[in-house]
Amino acid sequence: MHRQSLGVTREHRAAMLANMSVSLITHGRIKTTITKAKALRPFIEKIVTKAKRAHAKTEPKDKLHLRRLAMADVRDIAAIDLLFDEKVTEFLNRPGGYTRIYKLGPRIGDAAEMALIEFVKADDPGYKKPKKKGAAKAKKAAAPAPVEATPVEAEAPAEAPAAEVEAPAPAEKKD
Repeated sequence: MHRQSLGVTREHRAAMLANMSVSLITHGRIKTTITKAKALRPFIEKIVTKAKRAHAKTEPKDKLHLRRLAMADVRDIAAIDLLFDEKVTEFLNRPGGYTRIYKLGPRIGDAAEMALIEFVKADDPGYKKPKKKGAAKAKKAAAPAPVEATPVEAEAPAEAPAAEVEAPAPAEKKD
């Protein structure tokens, strides 16, 4: 599985993602670089999925097991309690896609591309992806229209002159 290295060691990356996930759980949204936001998204979505699974379980030991698995990644008891006890109800009806990333533009100091990552609200339907224009054209090109076979005539009959059609009168301006 490929992961973003973020230019740091494995231990540093794990600690950084844990700290960012605590901030995201606590505040609901955080501002960071695009690369870190893209690395945080799968990390936090797996934690939210564990919280959803724990909410659905009836056995207390299963709930505790999932909470401990999340605790191993996030490393903050208060954040895990907040997610597992309160925030999980926002995500019960969502099949996935618990976070959204907005691009903000370059940072002033070093021109790093900044982003805002936030939890998606429970009632947010998201957006519909626009239909691909290329797919419709390819579909038409793949199935050409049938051509009717007509016998070739030696001489085409002369057409009658078309009657002249009057153009509508221009509308008058109202002041």
